[in-house]
Amino acid sequence: MVLSFALATALLVSSEKQGIGLSAFLSMRIKLENFVLFGAVVFGWQVIFTLCGFCQSEGIAKTASLYRDALKATTLSTLLLMLVAKWFNIKMVTSRFTLIFWLISSGLMIAALVVVHYVLGKIRKRGRDLRYVLIIGTNPRAIKFARTIESKPELGYRVLGFVDDEWSGLGAIRLTEYPLCTDCSGLAQFLRENVVDEVAIYLPLRTFYQYVSQAAALCEEHGIAVRFASDIVNMKIARPYADDLDGNAHITAYPGARDDWALLIKRGLDIIISFVLVILLGIPFVIVALLIKLTSAGPVFFQQERIGLNKRKFLIYKFRTMVPNAEKMLKELEILNEVSGPVFKIKNDPRMTPIGRILRRTSIDELPQLFNVLKGDMSLVGPRPLPVRDYEGFNEDWQRRRFSIRPGITCLWQVNGRNSISFEKWMRLDLQYMDEWSLWLDVKILARTVPAVLKGSGAA
Repeated sequence: MVLSFALATALLVSSEKQGIGLSAFLSMRIKLENFVLFGAVVFGWQVIFTLCGFCQSEGIAKTASLYRDALKATTLSTLLLMLVAKWFNIKMVTSRFTLIFWLISSGLMIAALVVVHYVLGKIRKRGRDLRYVLIIGTNPRAIKFARTIESKPELGYRVLGFVDDEWSGLGAIRLTEYPLCTDCSGLAQFLRENVVDEVAIYLPLRTFYQYVSQAAALCEEHGIAVRFASDIVNMKIARPYADDLDGNAHITAYPGARDDWALLIKRGLDIIISFVLVILLGIPFVIVALLIKLTSAGPVFFQQERIGLNKRKFLIYKFRTMVPNAEKMLKELEILNEVSGPVFKIKNDPRMTPIGRILRRTSIDELPQLFNVLKGDMSLVGPRPLPVRDYEGFNEDWQRRRFSIRPGITCLWQVNGRNSISFEKWMRLDLQYMDEWSLWLDVKILARTVPAVLKGSGAA
C-alpha cells in the first residue's frame, strides 16, 4: 500500500499540466506532523486488511474470494485516505490521485496474491510447506473431503488416512487410495508417534458425541488443530459462517445472502434512490392525490398490514385504487379468484374505482411504497410483501423462506409476467432471486422493471 502511494505520487507529480508538478512537489515542506499523519493512515490500512482477513492463514479459501477481499480492502483503504485528506486539507490527495492510488493498489494486491499462490503452489507440489491431515470417520462426506483437498496439491494439504472402528461400510474405504491408520481407541497412540497438523472430524455427532468430545480434547492436549464439518445437520441451502458471540465460537447457517458489505451498500442505495424519487415525484404525488380525492369518496392512501422481514408485520402504503370498504367485500368475491394458491387476483375487480384502474395498470399506485423503503420496512428490490390473509393460506414451508429477506417493490415476479404466472412459479422466482442475489442482479431487475411497467405486463 505504501508502494502504491509512492507510485501514485510519482505519476501525479510527473505531469505539470494535470499534476502538481515536480518543482512544486520538491518545494513542499515536509513536517513532522505529516509523518505522524501518514503513519496513522498506514496503521488504519493495517486494521482494514486485518478485518478483511489478510493477517491470518488463508487455509483452503477460494482464490476468487481472496481477490474480492483484496478489492474490498483496497477500496476501504482508499476511502480512509480520502477522509483523512478531506479532514486535514491535504491538497495533494485529489480525486485524480485517489483514483490512481486505488487502481495501483488493487492491481498490486491482486498481482501479489497471484504471485504468492503460484510460488506456494510450486513449493507445495514439491512436498514443502505441507500440513498433514488425519480424518476421523469413513462416511461418504469424509471421503469427499479427502478427495477435495488431495485434488488441489497447491493448497499444501496431505491426507494421512482415516480413523474409524469396524462397521459395515468400512470395506469401501479399504478400496480407496487412503489407508485406515487406526481404530478409534488407537487415536492417542497414533498422535504420539506421527506428524499430524490437523484432525478433521466427520463422525455423526448424534451417535458419536462422547467420542468426538474426547477426540477434540485429545487434540487440544497435543496442540493439534481440529476441523469440524459445517454441514453437520445436512442443510441443503443455508450457508454456514463462523461467528463469535461474547467470546464463544458458533457456526451459524444463513439461508440467504450474508455479504454484509453488499447488503450495507444495498440499503444505502435504497435510501438514496427512494429519497431522490420522493423529491422528484412530489408534484405527481399531489396530482394523483387530488384525482383520487375528486373522483371517489375515501382516503387518498390505502394502508394494509403486510408480512415483512422474518414475518415482521408492517403497514404498506399505496394510492387507493378501490372503494373504501373493499376489504369487507373480499369474502363475497373469493369464488371469482383467477389465480392459484392463497393469493387473490381478478382482472375486472368490481371494487376498483375508475381512476384506480389507471393507477393499477400503470403501477403508479405502488409509488408510495418508497416511504416504506425509507422507513426500512421494504427494499427497492425483493419479494413482494404479502397480506396476512395470503400468508395464512400458505401450505408449504419451503415457500416461507421468501420472508427471510426484506420485501421489495419489484422482483423477478414483476418482470416475468406478474399476475399471468402461477403462484408456485411466483414463489420459485422469489427463491431464485434469493439464491442468486447480488447488487448486479438488483440493477438488472430495476432496469427491466421500467419497460415491464410501461407495457403493463401482467398488471391487474
